[in-house]
Amino acid sequence: MTAPFDRDGIALVGFDGDDTLWKSEDYYRRAEEEFEQILGRYIDLQDAGTARHLLEVERRNLGVFGYGAKGMTLSMIEAAVELTDAAIDAHDIRAIVEIGRRTLQHPVELIDGVREAVAQIARDFEVVLITKGDLFHQEQKIEQSGLSDLFPRIEVVSEKDPQTYARVLSEFDLPPARFVMVGNSLRSDIEPVLTLGGWGIHTPYAVTWAHETEHGVQAGDSRVYEVDQAAGWPQAVAEIARVACGGEAGIGDSGLGIR
Repeated sequence: MTAPFDRDGIALVGFDGDDTLWKSEDYYRRAEEEFEQILGRYIDLQDAGTARHLLEVERRNLGVFGYGAKGMTLSMIEAAVELTDAAIDAHDIRAIVEIGRRTLQHPVELIDGVREAVAQIARDFEVVLITKGDLFHQEQKIEQSGLSDLFPRIEVVSEKDPQTYARVLSEFDLPPARFVMVGNSLRSDIEPVLTLGGWGIHTPYAVTWAHETEHGVQAGDSRVYEVDQAAGWPQAVAEIARVACGGEAGIGDSGLGIR
């Protein structure tokens, strides 16, 4: 049975989806490699700064296309036209579209230990899945992940910023100080929650999109716990709950890496 909201301390734990519960960025990296192979037939990739140019195009398109494989594909087409001075032919434009299609259809592979960890936390706390990206694609991944039964509430959002988290917390009628967010991105999963006064558990993934590496989280922030693997999440949440109720912050006997 989940703990009631009227108790002191932590009451709600949020989880990111991509690269926290299941693998994602690996497929986007593969898509970028295939994109560069196509452009390599037209330009010198190093001189053109292909990866940097694509990132710039993706960033300026986020407000229009949003996050995810569809936005990436449209940005790849735009970047290809720009980098080749419109010399890229229709056959290769179609090949870029197919890169996007394969990325949208990639299998959903859970990261080791996530189901067990979420289930253990859900026995003591309310849990919510808060994932960012294209609604249709995210819904597909959630269904294929086999984790939806663990989450009474699932939020697919277009952006993860303080306003988004504040809205979710208001619907739970919960102050940020009683919320913990678990995720791989300091920019999207941790920093906005800290801004509101909440807590974060950061579990880095092996690869990270360059856009997500830019953040303002300060080293040494006592409200951010570094945990290498999902198996450590329950212990980290328990430690945060203890500290939030007045205990002293510190690694102690928990073995947790705390920023």
